[in-house]
Amino acid sequence: MADEPKPETDMKEEKNKIAEAKTSEDKVVKKDQVTKKAEKKDVQKDYSINKSDKSASEVSQTKPEDKKPEAKPEAKKSIETKPKVKKTETVVNAQNLPISTKYSKAICRFIKNKKINDAITDLEQVLVMKKAVPMKGEIPHRKGKIMSGRFPKKASEHFIKLLKSLQANANNHEIEDSVIVEAIANIGSRPYGRFGSIRRKRTHVKIKAMEKKLWKKKI
Repeated sequence: MADEPKPETDMKEEKNKIAEAKTSEDKVVKKDQVTKKAEKKDVQKDYSINKSDKSASEVSQTKPEDKKPEAKPEAKKSIETKPKVKKTETVVNAQNLPISTKYSKAICRFIKNKKINDAITDLEQVLVMKKAVPMKGEIPHRKGKIMSGRFPKKASEHFIKLLKSLQANANNHEIEDSVIVEAIANIGSRPYGRFGSIRRKRTHVKIKAMEKKLWKKKI
């Protein structure tokens, strides 16, 4: 005879039993996972405690001799600078200036035995044609005390630059009341112009200044 079909109540009971068995298994698996995690944490704590104990014991065992002395910062070495030597005179040299040697000699005579600032003001008046530079030779006459003179503009501009440089040197070396003691102009190397038909004007100039007190003593 064929098996009789089970009633619906029995089928439901079997399904419920199967579901309960699955839930119980899941709970067991979760408990196992939780216990494993707790064990891992306990092991890590024990390891960290042991490590800290070891480090403390090592620190206690180290002798004061084993400790390396702290390196002291090296003191910066002071740079030795030479003492500044006070000068009593200053000199300016210029070579191969593109100016007339004749006019340069006249200007050297004009500014000699003068203070640097006074010489600069006089040459500035020469540029404005209010004061003439005394000259020798075949030069036209000028009104006033001088017999003859001219207004050399280009040469005066170069001399003003040199005198300003001389004044700056005197201020740098703390020379007060500096007087132009020496002013010399010599002919330089004259190059040929284009096609070799003309020779250009070149002049060497040397100007020397000194303190007024020392200059008077030498005189």
